[in-house]
Amino acid sequence: MIGCSSGNTEDDLYGSGFIEVNEQTWVENYTSPYPFTMLEGEIACASNPAFGREVFFHPKGYTDESYVGIPLNKAAVDGLKLSRLTSNVPYSVKEGADLSEAVQIGLKVCDEQEDELANY
Repeated sequence: MIGCSSGNTEDDLYGSGFIEVNEQTWVENYTSPYPFTMLEGEIACASNPAFGREVFFHPKGYTDESYVGIPLNKAAVDGLKLSRLTSNVPYSVKEGADLSEAVQIGLKVCDEQEDELANY
């Protein structure tokens, strides 16, 4: 239900470590306003042994490994600081945005990854 078209199910939109989101479907599925300045992109999660699960937003067109997404939770901010990296995408979080639902989506991505690994 989250993603670029209403015909997709939520499971169809989960990739390996990310889920597609966009402003149009966000308002249909979540209570908080869409928090990003880019109309669509991906929320991704990575597990960091030192900080826990890191959640990032990657705007559409800025998802390959040469881009560092926008950190959405403390673990992601701490991981970037330790790595001496900063986000290098030209879009950001809207001023005053509530990121709680975006972070929960990202953590669900980590849960999906962990479930996949447990099944191997």
